[in-house]
Parts: sequence; structure tokens; C-alpha cells
Amino acid sequence: MNTSPAFPTTFRRFSSIIRAVVKKAAPEAEETIKYAMPTFTLNGNLVHFAAYKNHIGFYPTPSGISTFEAELAPYKKAKGSAQFPLTQPIPYELIEKMVRLRVQENRVKGE
Repeated sequence: MNTSPAFPTTFRRFSSIIRAVVKKAAPEAEETIKYAMPTFTLNGNLVHFAAYKNHIGFYPTPSGISTFEAELAPYKKAKGSAQFPLTQPIPYELIEKMVRLRVQENRVKGE
């Protein structure tokens, strides 16, 4: 993660919004830190996220990426992660949909 003077403010701003989006989609999820990132768990890891100098990294596991492949087309992504540039609006609705998918998956896993 970046440690420039403006970075903590940027991280706090996006972190608080993403936390609220995740809590709305998964109110029973617990917050923790894993892999040095804010993490939500519910019957295992749900999602992770982190702020970097130029983007927000969001980690909804491979299923969260593959399920929303079309909606994630404008963004850089990997097998289990997506990068949302800070120069563009963050797709909070898409983040919420990915969290809801992960909640469904983890609930089945916990049964």
C-alpha cells in the first residue's frame, strides 16, 4: 500500500464507503484483518479490499469475478480480484452484488 500524505485520507474515505456497502449486503458478516487487508467473514472469507495509490483492490474470490465478468469488463481484473481506478466512479452497486453472491455461496458452504 502507498504511504503518501494524501493516501490515509483517500483510504479512510473509500474504506468507510466500502465497509457500509458490504455491511448492507452482509449485515451478519464479521470484520477482521487478513492478509493485511480489511476482510469480511461469514462461514469463511467473504471479501477483502485494499486501497492503493491509484485504485481500490477488491477481492471477492474467483466466483465473484467470473459471475460478473461482463460488468467487470471495463476494469483490470485477475482470477479473484478487480481493480477500480480512483480516477473513475467506484462501482458500489457492483460491489454490493458481488458481496450478495458471496453471502449466498458461504451460506451454502456453512450448511
